[in-house]
Order: sequence, then C-alpha cells, then structure tokens
Amino acid sequence: MYKHFTFTGARQITFGCGSFRKLPDHIDAFKTRRPLIVLDRSLSEAGFTEKFTEAIGPKMEFALFDKVEPEPHLALADEGAAFARRHKSDIVIGIGGGSAMDVAKAIAALAPSRSKAADFLGLNKVAGPGLPTIMVPTTAGTGSEVTFTAVFIRPELKKKEGMNSPYLYPDLALLDPELTRSLPPGPTATTGIDALCHAIESYTSISASPMSETFSLEAIGLIAANLRTCVHDGGNLDAREGMLLGSLYAGLGLANAGVTAVHSLSYPLGGTYGIPHGLANTIMLAPVMAFNVPASLEKFAVIAETMGEVIDDLSLREAAFLSVEAVEDLIEDCGLEERLEDFGIKEEDFEELARAALTVARPLANNPRKVTLEDAVAIYGDAL
Repeated sequence: MYKHFTFTGARQITFGCGSFRKLPDHIDAFKTRRPLIVLDRSLSEAGFTEKFTEAIGPKMEFALFDKVEPEPHLALADEGAAFARRHKSDIVIGIGGGSAMDVAKAIAALAPSRSKAADFLGLNKVAGPGLPTIMVPTTAGTGSEVTFTAVFIRPELKKKEGMNSPYLYPDLALLDPELTRSLPPGPTATTGIDALCHAIESYTSISASPMSETFSLEAIGLIAANLRTCVHDGGNLDAREGMLLGSLYAGLGLANAGVTAVHSLSYPLGGTYGIPHGLANTIMLAPVMAFNVPASLEKFAVIAETMGEVIDDLSLREAAFLSVEAVEDLIEDCGLEERLEDFGIKEEDFEELARAALTVARPLANNPRKVTLEDAVAIYGDAL
C-alpha cells in the first residue's frame, strides 16, 4: 500500500537541443525586459557572454554578474542582490553549474526583500516570492535547475549551509544538451558522479515516494549508460543528451526525497578543506553505500541491476553489494581516483570531520541506516 506523498519541482521544464536559442521568447513570456545574468566566471572568461548576447539579440538591455566561482561564499549572494537592485533587474537568469544557479536563486529571493542572505539560511526562512527565475545548466550534475536549495560556503565558520524554500524553485528550467558539449572531461566526470549521488541517495532515502523513486531510478540508468562516453567522447551529443536528462531526473528525485549521509559527510570536506562539492561526493559515495547496503538490500540490488550488473545467480546480499562495485568501477573509468589523503586529510582529522557531519542533520534523517559518531569516523576511514 502506497504511503501519502507530494511531488514538487520547477514550475516549467523545457528540454532539448537548441532550446537555449528560445530564451528571448521565455523572457518575453514573463513580461520582463531587464534581465540579470548570473554567470560562472569561467564561462564569462571563455566568451559565453557573446553566446548569450547573440541568443537574446541587441534590443534587450541586460546586466551581467559574472563573479561566481565554485563553492561560492555567502557574501556573494548579498553582493549580487545589491547589484540587481542597482540595475533595476526584473528577472534573474542563472547560467552555468550549480554554483551559478544557486547564487542566481538566492539573488532573486533577496533582491526585492532587502534581507541579508544569512537570514534565509535553513528551512523555510525565505520571506516570500522573489524575482522570476530561469535556470540554464551547462553541466549535467547538480540538478539545481529544479531544486529549492541554494548552498554556500561560510568561511568564517568553516562550513557549508543552504537556503531551502519552495520560493527558490525556478520558474523555468531550460536545458539544452548542446551547452554541455564543451565541458572538459574532469568537470564532466565530477558533475556526473554528483548527479549519480543525487539519484542513488534520493532512491534509497527513507523519504522516497513511488513517484520520486521512478525519477531516481531512471536517472541511475541514464547516468550509468552515458557518463563514460561523455567523459571520453565529449562531443557525442546523444550521450550528452542522456546525461543531462539523467541529471534532471536526479534533481527531481533529490528535490522530493532529499539526499542522505553522502552529503552530510561531504559538506565538511568542502567547508573545511575546500574540496569541490562534486569531488567530495565522489569520494564519499561508495563508502557510504557500503555502510547503507545492509539496511536496504532490495533497493541496492535494484541499483546494481539498473547499472548493468548481472544479478540473476546471486543472493540478495551479493547483488546489493555489487552496486558498490558498479559505482567504484564507474568512478575509476571516469578517471576519478582522488581519496581523502590526497587533500592532506589524516586519520586524526576524522573525529572533527565526523562531528561536523553530524550537524548536517536533514540528510542524516533521510539515511536508511542510523549514523553514529563512530560510524562517521569509520566511513571517513574507508575513504582515506
């Protein structure tokens, strides 16, 4: 018997090759004329501003905020909101990876309210609807274009915190696989495994529903089938399309079922050691899965089969643990071999990391197996 559940997401999703060229029509549909473009600094330096200018034409006046770098600091949201107010922006368009989209969502919420970004941290702290938003991912990874979260580094506290509110759901997610073709192999791999994290965590979350599970499981299959090709043959548009669709589905699963202990244990790695989010999740994914398998044998066996493993002659336990091997193989095939020791993390650091991880409570509440301080220390040991 199915439990009660709700399912939410971005108000509109448009997917397809060439869809970015329709951006002016979408801006017009919101009856807005002064867009603020929030852009990854790397994209700006690579000349993406010209691509955007070409897409919207010469008649539309826009302001460009292109200071976003990976793992953005919270102060950037306040700075961007002040910038939006100075330019009288009436819509915010985030273009890039998760960092750019998270900053864009925060700016849109902050600009009309004149609140400070710190006021919105936590769950349901956003005061009300902000400026309309359009999110345009250029990576197949975070799913931020369909989530209600914006995550930031607080360097003074050596931690990451997020704004989480239905008011942060984008009004339009515009996904064009052609925009992901130029992404280099390294970022393709780390963002792709980040999407796999979202899919596996949301599928195994105790908050999952039949509807979220459908999207999460489809995401696992799409990512397993396409990520290797995207990493090693980045111009393959069919694979890029499959990966972007997988990332989208994983984002929908994440938005409705939440993530689990992978994110709780990876957040301190970013906040304290500056390890990029996708890579931190990559390092922690298999160790957390191995810890969780005994609590959800059936689901992990399904993950193994969905990733292409043959489980017919295996016991349920063997099939479930095969999912961990499948993930480890995918990570290795994508050239991601980093471990915690590569970032100067030592065994004596584990307890401090574990205590910080246990403060990231919402993902731990979704985890299929309770995580104690001793468990967290042991999992970090497996990732050393």
